[in-house]
Amino acid sequence: MRTARAISLCVPQLPPTASSGAARLGPTTATYGGCLTVPTVVRRWSADTHAAEPYGRGVPALPTVEQAWRWALYGSGGFYRRAWPAEHFATATHRGRDVARVLVALARRTGADSVVDLGAGAGELLVAVHAEAPDLELVAVELRPRPAGLPDAVRWLPEPPRRVDAVLVGHELLDTVPGPVVQADAAGLPRVLHVDPSSGHEHPGAAVAGADAAWLARWWPLAPGERAEVGRARDDVWAAALERLGTGLAVAVDHGHVRRCRPAGGSLRAYAGGRRVPLAWDGRADVTADVALDALAARVGGTLRRQRDLLAGFPPETSPHEWRRHGDDTPPGPPDSATGRGLPVGDRDGATRLRAMSRAGETAEVAAAGGLGEVGWVLTPVGVAPPWPA
Repeated sequence: MRTARAISLCVPQLPPTASSGAARLGPTTATYGGCLTVPTVVRRWSADTHAAEPYGRGVPALPTVEQAWRWALYGSGGFYRRAWPAEHFATATHRGRDVARVLVALARRTGADSVVDLGAGAGELLVAVHAEAPDLELVAVELRPRPAGLPDAVRWLPEPPRRVDAVLVGHELLDTVPGPVVQADAAGLPRVLHVDPSSGHEHPGAAVAGADAAWLARWWPLAPGERAEVGRARDDVWAAALERLGTGLAVAVDHGHVRRCRPAGGSLRAYAGGRRVPLAWDGRADVTADVALDALAARVGGTLRRQRDLLAGFPPETSPHEWRRHGDDTPPGPPDSATGRGLPVGDRDGATRLRAMSRAGETAEVAAAGGLGEVGWVLTPVGVAPPWPA
């Protein structure tokens, strides 16, 4: 489950190529935060199948996968020009107040009086922050028009302010920043992949060079046949965002991986209508890839934490009379909807207890080991002491 936000990105002028996007699909595995291995689907280029198509033949007429990816999301008919994330995906921002609670705690500890959400979608995260802390100034940065029903406290801007003193948030933003998609040939040399948007068939092109090659060598070295999404552009996007931060805390939250457990087949995939779908390049689906979180943290001087660890470090503040006692006066641990431990004593019709059980379920979901709890947070303090728990 995931989402993404639309921000101002450079969109290359590629010719429109709407089609079914059908292609040969093969199962492999992808490794996400916490080195969890889960099934995924990627397109594979086979040296045997394409032996009659040497490198470079016909490739200049085809866009790179990066170009097709950018067009599919941000072109004139792109997915994020016409779709709202909540119509297709659910993430921690749609699962309750826990992410907002941590952001409010971070704001309090850094002395920030505002939260800026880059690529705010429909503003779900800031609505949750407002419910937790109505005194905070809230700024949503989003290309699409302001949706109806947002609290008046939320300012809606098409571009980020030149300078902010705030908690600056990019929640599942960078996984929809396109980058070069590459595959190592038989000699282990990474080559840029091109794609025929009408069929989905991929073709290898020129060898990766320059800064992208240096990024791969440091962060994602490939064996023959392995694939990768080069994350240098994402690192640069977030570093540029930090240049607008005067004092405060930058928080990038995303699904991702680290060098010791990169997905050998890459992580490029697509979602639409609330489910995984085959990759398509005509704007029908969100195309995304996980973030190399360790590379991102190194680029901006940040610290990488798992979501479940941060949630544990910032437990909900609950008054003692709300807790169900278990033989002593010590509040129990986090609410457990299965056992009832830690759930508040409700009114006679049970409505309070039902709300508490729902709340406990939401907390369990966003903190689940092997699930949303493995989402990575890259935290970068600017002019303030690190505010997270030791």
